[in-house]
Amino acid sequence: MATTADDVRTIALSLPGSSEKLAWGMPTFRVGGKSGKIFAALADDDTSIGVKCPKEDRAELIEAEPEKFFIRPGHDDNYAWLRVRLAAVEDARELRSILTDSWLQAAPKRLAASHPELGGSPSDGAQGLRSG
Repeated sequence: MATTADDVRTIALSLPGSSEKLAWGMPTFRVGGKSGKIFAALADDDTSIGVKCPKEDRAELIEAEPEKFFIRPGHDDNYAWLRVRLAAVEDARELRSILTDSWLQAAPKRLAASHPELGGSPSDGAQGLRSG
């Protein structure tokens, strides 16, 4: 069953300290207050999301699952960001893993450390993306 923009919103806002704010005309999800760091953004057509991902991990993920992961050349080249096609995400569990991994990379260290149930520290890289 494909995941939807509503699933993204529900899961993203369930993560500790998360909020939603429009930026560039798109819903973005932040951690650390309304002006906090963005950990996810819905595309304007609601078919994909952008999430934080170490640049060194992107090529491997895209090569392994090109139907799911991609970057927008010329736009994402210099950012630790990866795009995910929602139709290719298996289920809400996989989506939660992807969003949680991105949240861990953006969350203030103290906030992330106070939630060990979310699976690790911000230095864990793209583990949630790889295990999804």
